[in-house]
Amino acid sequence: MPKGYNGKILRIDLSDSSSKIEEPKESFYRKYFGGWGFISYYLLREMDAGIDPLGPSNKLVFAAGPLTGASFSGSGRNAVGAKSPLTGGFGAAEVGGYWGAELKRAGLDAIIIEDKASNPVYLWISDENVEIRDADHLWGKDTGETYDEIKKEVKDRFARFAGIGIGGENLVRYGNIIVDLKDAAGRTGLGAVMGSKKLKAILVRGKKTVNVEDRKMLIAMNRKAATDFPGYTRNLHEFGTGSSTVKYAAIGNLPTRNFRDGNFEGPEKISAQRIKDSIRIGMDSCFGCYVRCKKMVKIGKPWNVDPKYGGPEYETLAALGSNCGIDDLNALSKASQMCNRHSIDTISTGATIAFAMECYENNLLTLDEIDGLELTFGNTEAMLIMVEKIAKREGFGDLLAEGSKRAAEKIGKESEKFAIHVKGQELPMHEPRYKRGLGLGYAVSPTGADHHTNVHDNSYTLKESLADIAGLGIHEPLPTDDLSSRKVRLFRYVATWKTLNHSLVTCTFLPWTPLQIVKIVKAVTGWDTSVWELMKVSERSINMARIFNIREGFTVEDDRLPERMFQPHTSGALSAIEGNKEEFYQAIHTYYDMMGWNPETGIPTIGKLEELDIGWTSDHI
Repeated sequence: MPKGYNGKILRIDLSDSSSKIEEPKESFYRKYFGGWGFISYYLLREMDAGIDPLGPSNKLVFAAGPLTGASFSGSGRNAVGAKSPLTGGFGAAEVGGYWGAELKRAGLDAIIIEDKASNPVYLWISDENVEIRDADHLWGKDTGETYDEIKKEVKDRFARFAGIGIGGENLVRYGNIIVDLKDAAGRTGLGAVMGSKKLKAILVRGKKTVNVEDRKMLIAMNRKAATDFPGYTRNLHEFGTGSSTVKYAAIGNLPTRNFRDGNFEGPEKISAQRIKDSIRIGMDSCFGCYVRCKKMVKIGKPWNVDPKYGGPEYETLAALGSNCGIDDLNALSKASQMCNRHSIDTISTGATIAFAMECYENNLLTLDEIDGLELTFGNTEAMLIMVEKIAKREGFGDLLAEGSKRAAEKIGKESEKFAIHVKGQELPMHEPRYKRGLGLGYAVSPTGADHHTNVHDNSYTLKESLADIAGLGIHEPLPTDDLSSRKVRLFRYVATWKTLNHSLVTCTFLPWTPLQIVKIVKAVTGWDTSVWELMKVSERSINMARIFNIREGFTVEDDRLPERMFQPHTSGALSAIEGNKEEFYQAIHTYYDMMGWNPETGIPTIGKLEELDIGWTSDHI
């Protein structure tokens, strides 16, 4: 077995409380690597088409990668996956912190959770010793209460926690999994899958060292990175995410009032700079990382915001803030804490509330239907009340807990035009009318709209900014609004490379170049790998996720952007910009062709699958 791996995958059947260790061959690890590679393999190979994502047949996979837990910056992540209850397709999310590293230190590379328990349980994994414990007394508690009680029960203060609050228990379709209270596997509804299995939490503790081939090389690269990384990384160290909020507002990249408007008054009020100057008490980090980009905020009465829940990052500030027309930083910090306590995704929560606000302002909802709340843009109190109602599935919150797509289908009255989603997943807080390649990425992502396995076009407009991706053969800058075949090529290469992060599993905030990643993989595993091989690892996971969605009934019609993304903002920098749908959908077909998929149907060709050595997946098309 190569270094970086333990060679062991834990499989747990909750229906009979049984567990077993599987030991795949080295060839399995080299082909699928970890993270998304493991998740897409097991979901496609072991699950039948059409199963209920919230039923016992769904599998929940926690997967590390070869780099998880190796001591260098960016290695403190793991992936989680299942069939998504939000989109009905491939569901996956990644999370930082220390849990993934602890899983590797406990001697495991992944956990596959099958079936469901008859009563609430939690898992206690300590150096491969597995206990399935009763959690009846924890059911109904928030993540903070659960964390405190469960740590006392296992009598190990160094144990790492991944669990759900009442949002996951109540099967909110965008429920997430909270790690050590501050971090979240936040998208596609994996916390709801955990809740459907009556699994309250997984605690892990390991005392082993993750073996690597060349530790001196990793230490040297980490030291060099700490002094040589660009201003972007230093900015993350100082502010975390959200320091560009004022700039985003000026250029039209700050989603405002459900992606409708271009002017948000007072963006500085919800910026990371304002957080640092007012309510921040410190910065936290993930395993092995010097950047320390995670905010910790504290606010006294009447807000009572506890730093143990971290603090609001950019996506939260924009989704629950500008996208809902709200600029009250204390309220946004409170809402962020509520989402972490209850285990619901801040992006989908904010975007779904913004959808409801626009429906109400257009008289598509009556006051009685929304529990008597004046659910208007800018109504801070109504937003906070609705976050709680969504988590508890109370009143109108029960409908919004289904996500904006399903809520619009229920409301009708042309409310669908206000539901800003792709494949049922609400858009992250980056504007595809400003970044055209990003919009392409939203449309074709297997998980629904996603901003991590994507390009942010403004990063590739200057020649000097291309140094990090020169190893992929991208040497010429392109404008943000370009969507020519050259931009599609840039997207195809860069997005494929970024998806590799989800199999390794590493952080996208650390701008390691492709050649540096090759050195790191060699230093950890000892494999004589290359950029070429690693690109193929990523392509396998993308193609398997694509085929999973095709098997579940997705077609080219699901690779679409909301109609609003082709309309100008009502004000501001993008008020004169109207999208070209013909150009956009031509870019999608060009992307299919470049990927080795049928240009008209988007289905991977048999030749492409055989080239990737996953010909077996053609049986699922």
